[in-house]
Amino acid sequence: MKPPRFAHWLLTRLHPKETLEEVEGDLDELYTYWYNRVGWTQAGLRYLLNVVSVLPPFVRRREPKRYNEFPNPTNTAMLKNYLKIALRNLLKNKVYSFINIAGLSIGLACAILIMLYVKDEVSFDRFHEHVNTIYRIERNHKNGSTGFLQGPRFTQNIPGIKSFVRVQGGAVDIKKGAEVQEQGMVLYVDSNFFSVFTFPLLAGNLKTCLLEPHSIVLNEDVAKKYFNTTDAVGKVMMIKVDTTFVSYKVTAVTKRCPQNSSIQFDALLPFIVSDADIKDTHNWFNSFLNTFVVLDDKANLQTVEKQMQRFYVADAKRTFYEMLKNDGGNPSDIPMGTYFLQPYLDMHLNTELPVANGLTNASNPIYSYLLSGIAMFVLLIACINFVNLTIARSIKRAKEIGIRKVMGSDRKQLIFQFLGESFFLCTVACVLAIALVYLLLPLFNELANKALSISYLFDAKLITAYSTLYIITGLLAGFYPALVLSGYNPVQTLYSRFQIAGKNYLQKSLVVLQFTLASFLIIATSTIYEQFNLLTKTNLGYDDNNLVIVNKNDLKSADVAAFKKELLRNPNIVGVSIKNAGKWGTGTKNTVGSPIYFSGETVDENYLPLLKIPLVAGRNFLASFSADAAQSVIVNESFVKAANWKNPVGETIELLGSSNDKYHVIGVVKDYHFASLTKKITPQLFNMNGSYGTYYIKIKPNTAAASLKWIQKIYQRFYPMSAYSYVFKNDENRKQYADIEKWKQIILFGAILTIFISCIGLFGLSVLAAEQRTKEIGIRKVLGASVSSIVSALSTDFIKLIFIALAISIPFAWVATSQWLQGYPYRIALSWWLFASAGLLVIAVAFLTTSFQSIKAALINPVKSLRSE
Repeated sequence: MKPPRFAHWLLTRLHPKETLEEVEGDLDELYTYWYNRVGWTQAGLRYLLNVVSVLPPFVRRREPKRYNEFPNPTNTAMLKNYLKIALRNLLKNKVYSFINIAGLSIGLACAILIMLYVKDEVSFDRFHEHVNTIYRIERNHKNGSTGFLQGPRFTQNIPGIKSFVRVQGGAVDIKKGAEVQEQGMVLYVDSNFFSVFTFPLLAGNLKTCLLEPHSIVLNEDVAKKYFNTTDAVGKVMMIKVDTTFVSYKVTAVTKRCPQNSSIQFDALLPFIVSDADIKDTHNWFNSFLNTFVVLDDKANLQTVEKQMQRFYVADAKRTFYEMLKNDGGNPSDIPMGTYFLQPYLDMHLNTELPVANGLTNASNPIYSYLLSGIAMFVLLIACINFVNLTIARSIKRAKEIGIRKVMGSDRKQLIFQFLGESFFLCTVACVLAIALVYLLLPLFNELANKALSISYLFDAKLITAYSTLYIITGLLAGFYPALVLSGYNPVQTLYSRFQIAGKNYLQKSLVVLQFTLASFLIIATSTIYEQFNLLTKTNLGYDDNNLVIVNKNDLKSADVAAFKKELLRNPNIVGVSIKNAGKWGTGTKNTVGSPIYFSGETVDENYLPLLKIPLVAGRNFLASFSADAAQSVIVNESFVKAANWKNPVGETIELLGSSNDKYHVIGVVKDYHFASLTKKITPQLFNMNGSYGTYYIKIKPNTAAASLKWIQKIYQRFYPMSAYSYVFKNDENRKQYADIEKWKQIILFGAILTIFISCIGLFGLSVLAAEQRTKEIGIRKVLGASVSSIVSALSTDFIKLIFIALAISIPFAWVATSQWLQGYPYRIALSWWLFASAGLLVIAVAFLTTSFQSIKAALINPVKSLRSE
């Protein structure tokens, strides 16, 4: 029961502060006595008179009472006292301590891992000494590729360009004894490669190691692989050039490439260009390698780009118009293109300009944003748990606070104490977080496709970031509870009249925020799972099962026929076909409209039946019909639509860049997904007139081991000078979605962590709620309430908050997932059941969390809960 507001207001405003708490407590006690004896009116009147009697000038202003002052909060003895109290509270309240420490340690571990990831992303390629002056030559078609001419021509004719280096990716066959091995990650580079890029050598000369045409530079791992030592300079390797093995001398050995480098190599070979290619202006229009230039320190980027474009137009214009004339193109429809420079540091996180032809490790900045968001969510939820549980448990510490205040402790000292407890818990959580990071780093590396080391934790910048994170977390988790707890009225707490004011709107809001974040991530995870299933389980329009791909460049017709015949002697081999190696494509010469650009496939007559690609019009190639090999083509439905043909069979086409030979369409295949489902089906053309470099071998199901052994045996008999390797077509298709699969797992882990931390926080709150309502539960049981009704009464308030969280998160999740799905031409439809199932999951988990403690409280004998009365 509270005294009259006006009288109480007068007392707090006019009575001397030095004795206010003492007088206020005495008058409150008297008011309670009078209220019980003579009623509200008389009690209120007497309270008012007593207040007036203790106001100036009726009360003499006394000297302030000299309490035994507490030591300075930073005093060693006081710090020991605070630490002792913190340890006692930690051990006394094991459940709440576990919830707070577990939540904070998981949140901090997530934040530390993401800091490592982001730091690695932003540090990419920064180890090169002159990185700020290195640029990649780009054209407005934005495929990241150039040809022979751009580097030398621009360097010779543009004053602001100091030097250039070309980089082309590839692989070579290396003979070691009688065994031939394929060595990937080989780069063909200009001799000044090491003057532009900073890759330290273990042995050899930076300036001369790539001058000789038959020299090779190895990294330390490859040197050990072939020579069992890094002291390999001067040793000889047999490398296949065309059809023969040629001796190459090892001229240098480099350290392993840093993992945060866009250029990764196992070996470097000299880039050799003939004089004819250097003079041929047609090479302006080739694109198969990367060209990097180094600008003068004083050069202006925009000026250099303008000079490059002017020179390109002047040097290549005549050749460009000749090529257009041969292809029947119109100069007004097909521009020459525009050159520009891309900063080297911009490559790694640029999503518009791809890295290829020897460059690797391209990334997307959205990954850093996504991971940072997950880490922030998890850490925020852990801090919310801390705030909620600390405030909810404040009733149990109310008397401690009251006694401290009566004994003379001021608010600053109490704030310092509770912040100290917060930082103590945060310190314990930090230690556990570092241990978690150490344990989880291998898994995180696998998921994020990184090679992060625990030693990165001790980077000076990261240590600063961790310290900042520690301080922010400690303040975020402890500052508000410290303010609330230190502001309690000692009179009310000591007379057991204290309760948390209002309807706990902050606590409820924080619970809603927790489950809003958790349900958002669960919906996002479900969406990514469904989209991934669509990408990996959709019928591609052809049969990629049990299909083995074996690469062999420059296949000869005689070898192919004999190789097929020998393979088919094994009953496990169903069929064999051949196609071109890699990819090719061009466009058609059109008398009307713009060219049709297509993806090309050079195949034999067995290819379409082997892959079960259906024809919708016309016929397949025939080996017995010689004209098919020279002049016949088959196109897909998308090609027909682009050409606007009504009766495609019999139509004639000419190809860009070719002579005036005409090709006749003899068939149309049904559209199928020959590329990733992340791309729309585009025009496609099949022919038999070209070079072959890949075997497609169909095997019987469940015979992989025996069939692969047979294929290897026959391959090595026919091609003893070539390295043997294979891949299954369905595995190759699935690799196209490797990034999506990894991010699906990362989002899943994030969702699990958020729901786990939210639920342990909700469990802690439900335990406190049950403890605070122990007597109410006992009375309800005495009056005949069932266990289910008590469980419902205790759980309903929490479940209402979950419904509010779902109402907030679902619209945001719908917008976010819709936006994400727009990036896929083939995507799932966002149906109501996806959101409903996620909502039901959250509600079920929350109900199980709260009902466990509710049932336990409901089963307590009411005699025990009411005996103190």
